[in-house]
Amino acid sequence: MFDRDLAELYGVETKVLNRAVRRNKDRFPEDFMFKLNPKEIAIWESRFQIGTLKRGHNIKYAPMVFTEQGVAMLSSVLNSKKAIQVNIQIMRTFTKLREMLASNKELREKIEKLERKYDQQFQAVFAAIKKLLAPEPKPKNDIGFR
Repeated sequence: MFDRDLAELYGVETKVLNRAVRRNKDRFPEDFMFKLNPKEIAIWESRFQIGTLKRGHNIKYAPMVFTEQGVAMLSSVLNSKKAIQVNIQIMRTFTKLREMLASNKELREKIEKLERKYDQQFQAVFAAIKKLLAPEPKPKNDIGFR
């Protein structure tokens, strides 16, 4: 999740959230939080080219992006009651997403298994249909007198 989205959820300004993260760098290793590189920022900004940015909403600094673990760590950095409640809701959402992905994976595997099973049976059916549709060989007429 982007820093500005999390700041909005926690009810703080983005700069306050980022300041708290910078003051606690040890709590946010690379797999918890990272900054977008210039190429990623260009892609991200391209979504907003149609409209004009409001005063003060231009991107001066690379946005911080937090993983699930980084979001969880934010609750220890931001100790307000709202931060704790928001963090609980975010963790529940991540859990539901993980469950949905797991169930979809299981469903996909079941479908693939059925396809493999029935592909063989359908091959036999198609072979039988081809055999029925193939023209019967005509008997050759003997040449000469009988």
